[in-house]
Amino acid sequence: MRNKIISSVKIHVKTWFRSDLSNPEKNQYFYNYRIYIENKGNEPIQLLHRHWMVEQLIYGIQHVDGPGVVGEQPLIHPGERYEYVSGCEFWMPIGRMSGFYSFQNLETEQLFSVPIPLFTLEFPPLLS
Repeated sequence: MRNKIISSVKIHVKTWFRSDLSNPEKNQYFYNYRIYIENKGNEPIQLLHRHWMVEQLIYGIQHVDGPGVVGEQPLIHPGERYEYVSGCEFWMPIGRMSGFYSFQNLETEQLFSVPIPLFTLEFPPLLS
């Protein structure tokens, strides 16, 4: 069965620089990101898989695949939001991440994908 993209799942990302885990003098930049996944649809879904594209300027793109997120494959009911925090280390002061999550509709058993919006991680962090 081919996956399709569903727009009833909304994904938002918040990032922050971790000065306590970073050492810019040694080209070590650590960031955290919080992912918000909202089920705007009418049926329960389960997050099954993640695929990340982590881009650092001279190091290129690294692909990261795996089941679920942070050791979980959460069920998200209609109108609910699931969120989690994770992190990454860069060896450059700037990088970008994007990707997609694979879900299953628990009523129809249909598989579908939702893109993770591209976000930038940079040092020094921009003041909002």
